[in-house]
Amino acid sequence: MKIFQIGAGGGVGRRLAGLLVGRGDSVTGMHRNPAQTETISATGATPVIGDLIEDSVEELTRKMRGHDAVVFSAGAHGTGVDKTTLIDGKGLEKAADAAAAAGVQRFVLVSAFPDAARGGPISEGFEHYMKVKKTADVYLTRTSLDWLIVRPGLLSDEPGTGKVTAGPAIEYGTVHRDDVAAFIDAAIHEARLNHEIVELTGGETPIEEAVRHLLRQ
Repeated sequence: MKIFQIGAGGGVGRRLAGLLVGRGDSVTGMHRNPAQTETISATGATPVIGDLIEDSVEELTRKMRGHDAVVFSAGAHGTGVDKTTLIDGKGLEKAADAAAAAGVQRFVLVSAFPDAARGGPISEGFEHYMKVKKTADVYLTRTSLDWLIVRPGLLSDEPGTGKVTAGPAIEYGTVHRDDVAAFIDAAIHEARLNHEIVELTGGETPIEEAVRHLLRQ
């Protein structure tokens, strides 16, 4: 497959790029920060500069054309409510519109678990983030794309276990970035897994088996 990654230099993105390349996929990794060029190149992916705020839908379409799938794992990462709106929200809308215009049907979005950070003090910025992520999810589900939305729990940088809990509604918990990337790597290659929202945490089910189970639901 030829896969276009948006946010390829991030914590999940760079792990995913390495897995995709390792299985023989051709990966284009879009990033906004030139400092991430080396990080993406080291995974075996081809880096390309792109900006979800500044680029038009037409510019994004040109970058995506010729690919088989798009993975969107970009985010503002706490840089302010305005950027959250423009990257996590409007940026996703632009990317989805560009994928459709480029003829790229498969679209995987890394979103947010609905229960994230509940039970403690929540900042106004985080509430805004959650609202924007939900609105972006809704936008994607109303497109004609073969979309898949993955909502990981609290992300951890510890080494992955290769085992997860995955389903349309599960209890909140932590999940290793390694395992989020491995789950997307498996799921993106299963074309039948589309028009699904999958919540994801650590668990006891091997990732490939978890994907097969989702297909049987």
